[in-house]
Amino acid sequence: MSTFSNAGGSAEVPMHEPLTGTLIFERGAAESRCVEAPPLDVPAVSLDAVLGGRARSVPPALPHVTEVDIARHYEHLASANFGVDSGFYPLGSCTMKYNPKIDEQACRLPGFARIHPYQPEETVQGALELMWGLQEALAEVAGLPVVTLQPAAGAHGELTALLTIRAYHTANGDPRAKVLVPDSAHGTNPATVAMCGYQVVQIPSDERGGVDLEALRAALDTDVAALMLTNPNTVGLFDENILAITEAVHAVGALAYCDGANLNAIMGKSRPGDMGFDAMHINLHKTFATPHGGGGPGAGPVAVTEPLASYLPGPLVARDGEMFTLSTPEHSIGRVRSFLGNFGVLVRAYTYIRAVGGEGLREISEQAVLSANYLKALLEDAWPVAYDRTCMHEFVMSGGPLRKATGVRTLDVAKRLLDYGIHPPTVYFPLIVEEALMVEPTETEGKATLDRFAAVLRLIAEEAQADPDLLHGAPYTTPVRRLDEAAAVKNADLAWRPEDVEA
Repeated sequence: MSTFSNAGGSAEVPMHEPLTGTLIFERGAAESRCVEAPPLDVPAVSLDAVLGGRARSVPPALPHVTEVDIARHYEHLASANFGVDSGFYPLGSCTMKYNPKIDEQACRLPGFARIHPYQPEETVQGALELMWGLQEALAEVAGLPVVTLQPAAGAHGELTALLTIRAYHTANGDPRAKVLVPDSAHGTNPATVAMCGYQVVQIPSDERGGVDLEALRAALDTDVAALMLTNPNTVGLFDENILAITEAVHAVGALAYCDGANLNAIMGKSRPGDMGFDAMHINLHKTFATPHGGGGPGAGPVAVTEPLASYLPGPLVARDGEMFTLSTPEHSIGRVRSFLGNFGVLVRAYTYIRAVGGEGLREISEQAVLSANYLKALLEDAWPVAYDRTCMHEFVMSGGPLRKATGVRTLDVAKRLLDYGIHPPTVYFPLIVEEALMVEPTETEGKATLDRFAAVLRLIAEEAQADPDLLHGAPYTTPVRRLDEAAAVKNADLAWRPEDVEA
């Protein structure tokens, strides 16, 4: 511990040190408190008399701290978190971009934050108008005419869309049994298929990183209900055969579903409805300015063609002259979310869209694609890319050659990036790329940030060649060093208790 001498004497006083590892239970003193209760002005009653012998035998083991201790404790915890406000967050397939703070301010306006879904419709016309406007905007971006805002996240949107497709086929007396899913799909896609009672049929990728068209055609028959496809896909590529793909799907009476996780690459440039998709979900918490990560909040609206519209979950917002009302489609699958969805997320998304406008959305996609291709060009001689093509908003590198040469795995690289203040990209996904690193720079990062990220990744490749053990032990600068992640999942211990707490 560093010290300095008091000028008025010889006593040594410890200098300030960071509070890393200090628990709030280890701070304060027995006499500390943050509340002074007023004098008791009613007759005192014992807890035992109220609880009938069920009162605690010892006081709760709560920390004895002042208000300022509490404030500093939570400020310290917040500073240990990593987010887009504190550093570069190139998490592929998740679009972890900086979000304008005006969107946060908008969702906290009293007319949005202090209303309740049980209020009469005439008292929440502003909220309903916003939702109607968002439905219209998302329908235009998707190229699909009808939108429900209910789903609470992307995977929930997938589920909603596939349940809607199932209801459509069932109503037509043709329930079908299979759904086709590419081998590069998000893991939630096959999970959704199974949850909806369908058989998952995997379709391989071709050498260009798209759907193998011949394998797709061989798998298509009248028992296929739908194809679930992400376009651009999970290796960051726009499928060159998309029109042929959706045409082949429709030829057997099946429907085409678009996973909208990568909409940030194409909004304002290309619409899934124009590609031949019948339904898609849209991740508002990736593309349209909602904080993403930590499990929420999220929203996954679903856009569909007219033939599917009557099966959507209700209520939808409709306009009747100057009034906005709620209605439920005739053959609705029913609610998939309490009330009307995550309303605060909807406000953020609507604010974002209105702030940038249609031309702004187009520019966002263009910049995201430019950033990804610039970064790929800086790195591809040191980190081989999975597919040597112009990418969209993200690209996938392979750490396979590095592992073969040094024994350093992609996980080691990810942990080492933390020492340089950079959140790691997505690793080991998609599964079809050996030792995958999936990078999405988004449109919100400047050239200097991208240059530094490329320089750090090149430096880490050099470190791996010179001293593999250095990477095996990373990270070194974080509050918590490398954890045994497998053991943590199997033996989760999420509570900490002082030693003297009553069991």
